[in-house]
Amino acid sequence: MKLLVLGAGLQGCACAYDLLQNPAVGQVTLADVRPVKLPKFLAGDWKGRLRTIQLDVTDAPAVRAAFEGQAAVMSAIPYYYNGPMAKAAVECGCHFSDLGGNTDIVLEQKKLHQQALANGVSVIPDCGLAPGMVNILAAEGIRRLDRADKVKIFVGGLPQAPEPPLNYQIVYSLEGALDYYTTPSWVLRGGKPVQVDALSEVEPVEFPSPVGTLEAFHTGGGISTLPFAYDGKIDTMEYKTLRYPGHVAIMRPIRELGLLANEPIEVKGNKVAPRDLFIAAVHPKLHKPEGRDLVALQVQVTGKTGANPSRITFRLIDYYDALHGISAMMRTTGYSLSITGQMQVDGRVKAKGVHTPDEAMPFGEYVSELARRGIRIEEL
Repeated sequence: MKLLVLGAGLQGCACAYDLLQNPAVGQVTLADVRPVKLPKFLAGDWKGRLRTIQLDVTDAPAVRAAFEGQAAVMSAIPYYYNGPMAKAAVECGCHFSDLGGNTDIVLEQKKLHQQALANGVSVIPDCGLAPGMVNILAAEGIRRLDRADKVKIFVGGLPQAPEPPLNYQIVYSLEGALDYYTTPSWVLRGGKPVQVDALSEVEPVEFPSPVGTLEAFHTGGGISTLPFAYDGKIDTMEYKTLRYPGHVAIMRPIRELGLLANEPIEVKGNKVAPRDLFIAAVHPKLHKPEGRDLVALQVQVTGKTGANPSRITFRLIDYYDALHGISAMMRTTGYSLSITGQMQVDGRVKAKGVHTPDEAMPFGEYVSELARRGIRIEEL
């Protein structure tokens, strides 16, 4: 089979690497708007199974030409391109999956459902870590209970060796993290979707040593459409990001002072967006290509089985792959996208049309695929 990965950044390269581990994959095409520079873990001899192309995804004819003949397309490019990419994939008869993260885009993709059904393909947005893996785990916990009342989801990408003052390193995208810190979070309260302020309602969450106590706080986008799917069905649902303690005490004042704003201001006769200046100043200090990271995750569903109170908890701690130089965030995000694409093609994803991961992905097989890669979900 031939598979196409859009985006040769951290997650796209991790996705391509994972696809190449499957001997049934005949060819992986890795496409990017710039000439592709392969990381060390992709630079080996793949016997012609890996090809790279330069592709501008705003060039519709070029996109169609790249999609033709592909069994599936996996998108690891910015979310605002995923609407037209999904449409192009459906028109070309390709399965499509992406890393998502924007609820409005997913709702637009849902409008492709009938066309995808007619063309016999599946479209699954939000296939990374969060949204993605956490949605699948939450849905499984809800299914196992006779009645689910509360769902609490915690996820964070963290440095193994934190350095003050932020005790954080870039494990995905600094700009993306700042988006989450400034975007209200959709939650369920009293069974209805409402928005709460990002960086609010800080609480401690315990993990086994060496991770220890982390702080959790609301951020936008982490579970995408999940609160709307359970509107009126579950009383409480929330997603919070995990960081080392003290992170919010620094980042919230920075936001409130306007330093994360996108609206340009005049500085010595020049128009500058405060966020651009913040990123330019902070990025070099937080970007540690050789820095070893970890991903911590906990999904807790409480409710009742029969008349008895019941709780289901899933937990994951994943670490940087030192042998290959692949971060925990790349493993849990890029590999999740790869698994989704492969399961679409090999038929383990049964549903055609447009579905979110919690609707389409078979839990047992998905978790087994993660375990084969050393990403082990614990049930507590």
